[in-house]
Amino acid sequence: MTTIVKAPCDEAVIQTGSADAPCSKRAAPWVLAATILGSSITFIDSTVVNVALPVLQRELGTDIVGAQWIVEAYSLMLSALILVGGSLGDRLGRRRIFSAGLTLFAVASAGCGLAQTTAHLIAARAVQGVGAAMLVPGSLAIISASFSKEDRGRAIGTWSGFTAISAGIGPILGGWLIEHVSWRWIFFINLPLAALVLVITWWHVPESRDESAGERLDILGAVAATFGLGGVVYGLLESGERGFNDMRVVASLAMGAVLLIFFAIIERRRGERAMMPFVLFRSPTFAGANLLTFFLYGALGGLMFFLPFNLIQVQGYSATAAGAALLPFVLTMFLLSRWAGGLVQHYGAKLPLVVGPVIASAGFALFMLPGAGAGSYWTSFFPAVTVMSLGMAASVAPLTTSVMGAVEERHAGIASGINNAVSRTAGLISIAVLGVVMTGVFARNFNYHLRALDIPLETRAALEEQTGRLATINIPDELKGETKQALKRAVEESFVSGFRVVILIAAALALASGLFAWLLIEGRAQPDRVIV
Repeated sequence: MTTIVKAPCDEAVIQTGSADAPCSKRAAPWVLAATILGSSITFIDSTVVNVALPVLQRELGTDIVGAQWIVEAYSLMLSALILVGGSLGDRLGRRRIFSAGLTLFAVASAGCGLAQTTAHLIAARAVQGVGAAMLVPGSLAIISASFSKEDRGRAIGTWSGFTAISAGIGPILGGWLIEHVSWRWIFFINLPLAALVLVITWWHVPESRDESAGERLDILGAVAATFGLGGVVYGLLESGERGFNDMRVVASLAMGAVLLIFFAIIERRRGERAMMPFVLFRSPTFAGANLLTFFLYGALGGLMFFLPFNLIQVQGYSATAAGAALLPFVLTMFLLSRWAGGLVQHYGAKLPLVVGPVIASAGFALFMLPGAGAGSYWTSFFPAVTVMSLGMAASVAPLTTSVMGAVEERHAGIASGINNAVSRTAGLISIAVLGVVMTGVFARNFNYHLRALDIPLETRAALEEQTGRLATINIPDELKGETKQALKRAVEESFVSGFRVVILIAAALALASGLFAWLLIEGRAQPDRVIV
């Protein structure tokens, strides 16, 4: 559910493309059909997996770290390789790379559906991420290359509308499949969709490439970014169980940090040929917009990961109801996006980028109010979803405007791509960090409740060893009556305590993003364009 709202600058990536030879009017509907379906597959898959996590955790018998890796393996590959995927399309052919990414995604989806263990599922999800890193930028680039500037606005509007619909119905459809068929079908359903998109692509979508792409492919930078992020994420996830004093955790974090520093050195030396040209960050507005993106989307990623666990495992929602819980968010983003774009014309980008995150922060904070057994959705979670949605809706369009306005027009494509990648990396890091927080708070509260219960020492020790499972702790059958009910309440209340701390941090991150906007992003004046 971390991508229930599209990454910022998706439309900007399309808008900054060039179409030296636009497709024919006969081919245009087919191009839109292929790109919309291709993008929708990744949107639906990402949103559905989060709804499925509580079920996956129970059926595969994994702890919260295993559940995190099911999401993080995909996000890691997508975040680290998405810019490379776009460059591959420019060099080797956008239709070719789009089709290759779609095929890889479909094969990996079959692997996910057939997975018998958590490790198998994590590996297949990583391959899915590689496919998505080729598929997502490929779909955007194909639209850019297929439509002239005069027709591109309508094409973007059509693409945005249909992908928003897919983001809305995806969790509900996935929840229904999980509840009435099997969690495996949330992956198997990708296969016929991918086959349809491949047929349309090869019969009706023209090939295109950027003949001036030259040596833009940055393999060394991509490898350093992938293993650097991977080392940091692995160290953070494992620290929840092993602690930060464990040598494996220390080595992983140190290796990740060194590789990320190496990545920065590589990108700096490559200059304009870099995957992520650091010279663009000379613009305070560009730097501020990306800091805002990292903190705001980090907050959103943490909420979207842990909320389904709360709804299903603690509040007792069905998978379908949990999938529908954030439908107001999707509708608000869809209906108010044009209004938010108008805010920039009247007030400049700075004001909505300060006010929007503050409102979103208040919305995040409202998620702290419902306790275990919160009752009606409309009085517990709906107000929080509504306020958070208004804040996010007020932020996304002005954010895209700030990113695009902060650099020269010739750098707009790579600038929007960088911001897109930053938003995905934010979710990757926040889930890892907030998972450590959640596990620690849950364990501390659960152990406190255990000490107040009359439970045999052996049973207590067995329960304490399960704290990494959070709300799926197995309560021994020998415990009966009031003791069993008290233990169940202890599990739920401990989870809610951890969830509230996670949400408090998310609210603080959103508030910090507004602070960065206030300090760094220009107001109504033309943003400071960096010249390189």
